Order: sequence, then C-alpha cells, then structure tokens
Amino acid sequence: MTIRLPDLPYAYDALEPHISSKTLHFHHEKHHKGYVDKANATLEDNPLKGKPIEDIVRGAHAEGDQGLFNNIAQVWNHTVYWHSMAPKGGGDPHGDLAKKIKEDFGDAAKFREKFKASALGQFGSGYAWLAFDGKKLIIEKTPNAVTPLIEGKAVLLACDVWEHAYYLDHQNRRDSYVDAFLNKLVNWHFAEERFGVCVNKGMKATFEPAEA
Repeated sequence: MTIRLPDLPYAYDALEPHISSKTLHFHHEKHHKGYVDKANATLEDNPLKGKPIEDIVRGAHAEGDQGLFNNIAQVWNHTVYWHSMAPKGGGDPHGDLAKKIKEDFGDAAKFREKFKASALGQFGSGYAWLAFDGKKLIIEKTPNAVTPLIEGKAVLLACDVWEHAYYLDHQNRRDSYVDAFLNKLVNWHFAEERFGVCVNKGMKATFEPAEA
C-alpha cells in the first residue's frame, strides 16, 4: 500500500481572491506531492508501511525517524489544511463547538484574536492549530512539520504558515493571509464534525483521506 496525493476538496480557483489558483496548484502539485513521493520512498522496507497515516506519523516520531516523520507528517498536515478551508467559509462556528469555544476562549471574536496571534507568533515555517485534548480546546503553534497529533490531541483546524502557502498572494503580509483564512475561508463545518466525533466517540477523530 502506498500513500497517494489526495485531491483538493474544491477546484483550484475556488478560494480566490483570497488564495489564488496559482498558489494552490504550486502548493498542492509541487509541495504536497513532493512530501507524498518522499514519504513513499522512505517507507520502502519500513515496518510502518501499510499502516494508517496517523499511525505512521506517531510511529516515526516515537522512533526518532526524523526523515520519515518530516515527510509523512507534512502529507497529513497538508491534507487537514486543505479541509480546514472552504469556498465561502469564514464566519462563526455553530452548535456544540461554538459553545465550547465560548467556554474556553470567551467568544468567537476572542478565538480569532488568539488564533491569529498564534499564527503570527510562529517564527519561520510551521502551523497554527485548533485542537482538542479531550477536555478543552487548545490553540497552539508548531514549527516545521510538528503536529499536535503526536501528543494525542485531535486536530480540528490547521493553518499553514509556511511562506509558500501565501507569498504569491499576500507577499510578506502573513497577517493579511491569516485574516483571510479566519474571516473568509475557515471551514467550520469540518471542525464541527471532527469535534462531534471527539465528544461522541472518545477522541477517535481519525483523519485518513490521504491513505490509499
């Protein structure tokens, strides 16, 4: 079994004008595909080959296999990132997730403020995340390929802050890109579904669309 490059959940031009078709083609077909290809090459003759992607991410990290971890985690991270956005996204969350955000952060506006600060506070390449640890929602930033998945947290949203995610459209204005992500693109339906699984099935919110 090999890892495949998952299709985007929307057309390449679906996020314009906030993220251009050119950026998505470059990011998905070059960067994401590059991680897929390198992960498959690294997995040859590896006992982790054939396991679910989340298990490979955790296993590579536990074994200290940094080469495999960097690539397989980036396959998973990017796939979550694509699903964290949607055409005509943005706005405020609904239902149980909205209630939990109010409980843990105050309200949706304070959530956006804290999430933006986390995304802007990540020095260099990395991600900003909304995750759930089984008790509370957590906003955190991580460098490079590091993901809350390795700490047993369920990821609800991911915002890629590597420069290639936004530089063609926003140049060095990461704040402009993060504002667009939060106000125009964020896929609350995706986050709400994952949070519901966590609550109803005891943190078993696996996410395996990149496996083939």
